[in-house]
Amino acid sequence: MAFRGKEMMNKLMKKLGGENNLAAGVKEELNRCIPDRNLVMARAQRGLFAGRHIRFGNQVSQDGGNKSPRSWKPNVQEKRLFSYILDRHIRVKLTTHALRCIDKAGGIDEYLLRTPYQKMDTQIGLFLKVKIDKLYQDLGQMEVVFFSPEDETKFDQGFKDLKIAERDARRDARRRIYGWSGPKQIEQGKADDEEADVHEQLAVNS
Repeated sequence: MAFRGKEMMNKLMKKLGGENNLAAGVKEELNRCIPDRNLVMARAQRGLFAGRHIRFGNQVSQDGGNKSPRSWKPNVQEKRLFSYILDRHIRVKLTTHALRCIDKAGGIDEYLLRTPYQKMDTQIGLFLKVKIDKLYQDLGQMEVVFFSPEDETKFDQGFKDLKIAERDARRDARRRIYGWSGPKQIEQGKADDEEADVHEQLAVNS
């Protein structure tokens, strides 16, 4: 049991890049919850199962009451959840019970922040929780800057100008690729057509 806990701790430290990337008090929480946790199936180490693991029991027949050993596996789904703290999507395997817990909490970030370490009985769950806790603590120490309405207006105008410039550059690139020069080429084509009509008219009159 102690070997399994030590092995999981070493894997977590390797993924997180050392103890320097941990928030305050996280190392003590991990040491307290990992060695005393129950052993779970290896499949649960790669996802968020929220306490739902494989169960064993008997299947009883209706005729003679004969018992046959069987097992119940959790309903595992692979989902892509968006994390506002990480600012990206997280692809993870989780049970339907864990998905309901995440919806009830309000998102993957809130679920990981509210769930204590003792209930995170999977390796990927502990890894994500430690990472989210560290980033959340760093965000709490950052200074917040508020802009005046004039500055926000300038920023909006700058973004609009940048979008217009990007659209014009894309249009010019298409014109260079396909050999179309815009209204000048259309006017030149109309002039050539009028000149051809004049020559045809002179030929008919002669």
